[in-house]
Amino acid sequence: METLLNEIEIADLQPTKVLQANALENEAIYILREVAAQFEKPVLLFSGGKDSITLVRLAQKAFWPAKIPFPLLHIDTGHNFPETIAFRDQLVGELGVELIVRKVQDSIDQGKVVEETGKYASRNALQTTTLLDAIEEFKFDACIGGARRDEEKARAKERIFSVRDDFGQWDEKNQRPELFDMLNGKIELGQNIRVFPISNWTELDVWSYIANEQIDIPSIYFAHKRNTFIRDGLIWSAQDDVVFRAEEEEVRERTVRFRTVGDMSCTAAVESNADTIEKVVAEIRASKLSERGARIDDKRSEAAMEKRKQQGYF
Repeated sequence: METLLNEIEIADLQPTKVLQANALENEAIYILREVAAQFEKPVLLFSGGKDSITLVRLAQKAFWPAKIPFPLLHIDTGHNFPETIAFRDQLVGELGVELIVRKVQDSIDQGKVVEETGKYASRNALQTTTLLDAIEEFKFDACIGGARRDEEKARAKERIFSVRDDFGQWDEKNQRPELFDMLNGKIELGQNIRVFPISNWTELDVWSYIANEQIDIPSIYFAHKRNTFIRDGLIWSAQDDVVFRAEEEEVRERTVRFRTVGDMSCTAAVESNADTIEKVVAEIRASKLSERGARIDDKRSEAAMEKRKQQGYF
C-alpha cells in the first residue's frame, strides 16, 4: 500500500495517492469504532511511542466530539526513557483520559518474574506477565495496540483482531479469516482480543501522518546530543544507570536520535542530524535499516518476537 504523504509533497501528488493515504486513516477509524461497538471493556495499550501516539489521535477522530471511550494502559518497565514518561503524563493531562499504569517492578517484587542480569539484561520480556495480570485485573476483553505488519516477520502474521486464549497466548495457526473488512469480535469466556488498527501502515506512513496532523511526539525521536557508548556496533545511552556498561566501553557525546522508544536496556540510538519531522521522513526514506534493527531483544534468536507473542506479549 502506498505510504502516507507529508505536507511538503502534497502539491506533487496524483489524486489516487491522496485517496490511498486517506484510506489508511479511514480503515483505522473504522476498526476503532468496531472495537467500541463489539467489546465491553476495551483498553488502548500506550507506550508513549509514535505508534501509540498515532492511535490516540485516531481514537480522538473516531469518537469526536465525545472523549475517547476507553482508558490508556501503560506497562511501565521502570526503564523507560524519562522523556517518554514526561510526554505521556502531559498528553494524558491535556486529553483528560484515564491512564492506568502497571509496573514490571511490582511483578519482580511479587516474585512473578525474575530480573535479568548481565551484559544484555532487559526488562522488555518481563512486561508480558505484568500485562496479562492487568488484563485479568480489569477484565479487559480487547487490547488495542500499535503493532504494524512491516515491523517484524512474526507481526506480519497477525490479524487485525488477534484472538488470545485464556492464558493470553497467541496461536498463529488458529487465527480467523478477515474478508471484506468483516471483523469478528466474538470470543469465548476467558479469551481476549488484541486489536491492531494500524496493521497496514508502515513506519513512513506513521511519520507522514504525524507530520500531516502536526502531532507532538517525545523529543527523543529527534536528533540531540547524548552521552553514549558503542557495543556490538550499536549506540547505547550512557545517561542513566539502566544500561549495563563495561569499563572498557568508552563514553562519548554523539548526536543521535531514537527510531523506537522501548525499554532503555534494549533500545539503541542511531547517529542522525534529523531534528525536524521533515528531516526524519527524508532519513527514513533513505535508510536500509529497519526501525527494529536497533532493538537488541529482537536479535536474541530468529524467532524471538514470535516466542514472546506466543507467551502473551502484545
